[in-house]
Amino acid sequence: MEADAGTRDLIFLDESGFAPTMPTGYTWSRTGQRAVVPREDTRGRRVNVLGALIAGTTPDLLWERTPGKVDAAMLLEFVCSRLAGLSGGAAALPLAADGVGALPVWRRSRPCTVVLDNASAHVAKTFKGHREQLAKIGVELFYLPPRSPELNDIERVWRSAKYEDYPHRAHTSIEAIGTAVDQALTRQKTRIQGGAPLTSGERSDV
Repeated sequence: MEADAGTRDLIFLDESGFAPTMPTGYTWSRTGQRAVVPREDTRGRRVNVLGALIAGTTPDLLWERTPGKVDAAMLLEFVCSRLAGLSGGAAALPLAADGVGALPVWRRSRPCTVVLDNASAHVAKTFKGHREQLAKIGVELFYLPPRSPELNDIERVWRSAKYEDYPHRAHTSIEAIGTAVDQALTRQKTRIQGGAPLTSGERSDV
């Protein structure tokens, strides 16, 4: 496989959301006492995260969070800037892909295949319409079959981050949620770079 040989990066890309109150898998209470789990209002306080799990000889985890929606424009900028390493980001994509006169086409130092599902942002013209240009700079898009989250390895990262590295299940502000998300994903990143397993559980969509 090219990723194992170090000639191509395999990148699993997806989004996930973190609410002010996250689901509680289990809790503890004294015998005879009812467990009380804090709950916060979710309106306007959700943090969405766009993440990329890089597999191969140099595994890594990249992410970007936003209090708003992860749309096609944000996705294209993330792929161009963070995954392709294109100076100037999405705005420079047409020039980098097609070149001008004596200026050669710019290419990623090592080609990559980005695995993603068919979410609306992924198939929108604003993003998918640049598929040929992305291929020219070394970024190939590979779309999974519909309803197959188990084929996207970053799902394991989301599940492990939420249930193993996100100990406080309720937060009162966007800033607190964002800090907790960064801390959880940083722990994931450390494990990934060190080659440790992400979780002992089964793959699951979150």
